[in-house]
Amino acid sequence: MYKILFVCTGNICRSPTAEGIMRRLIKERGLSNKIMVDSAGTSGFHSGDAPDSRAVACAFEHGLDITMLRSRPLRAEDFAEFDLILAMDRLNLIDIEYRRPHGDARYQRARVELILHYAPEYGQEVPDPYYHNGFDKVFAMLETACRNLLAELKL
Repeated sequence: MYKILFVCTGNICRSPTAEGIMRRLIKERGLSNKIMVDSAGTSGFHSGDAPDSRAVACAFEHGLDITMLRSRPLRAEDFAEFDLILAMDRLNLIDIEYRRPHGDARYQRARVELILHYAPEYGQEVPDPYYHNGFDKVFAMLETACRNLLAELKL
């Protein structure tokens, strides 16, 4: 099973949106037995919280229900469990690598990249809509990146 983790700062806007989009794409393509996805935040400020109400509303507008998702912080075990960890922006990328445990080879398993590596037409970083309310733009960016990632995976 190939495992993908989406990571943003609080795990209430961008990463749960990406998780929801990818879950839907995986289900539509009948790949649920081959790919597992989750999301996390570089901070634990919102641990246990549902996604931001604006992210939920935007997802609903696109026929997607993410209300069941809950925020959690990035854990050391994630580096051993996941094959690919996708950061929403450069600060998240730096934070993720800073949290990677060293000295144990199992924590080197995960490849860490910016999610927009899979949608370069949008630039390099997914802006945080929590502060500027660009949820529709973020949804479009993440949907494109998820579709392109799924097309690249050879499973």
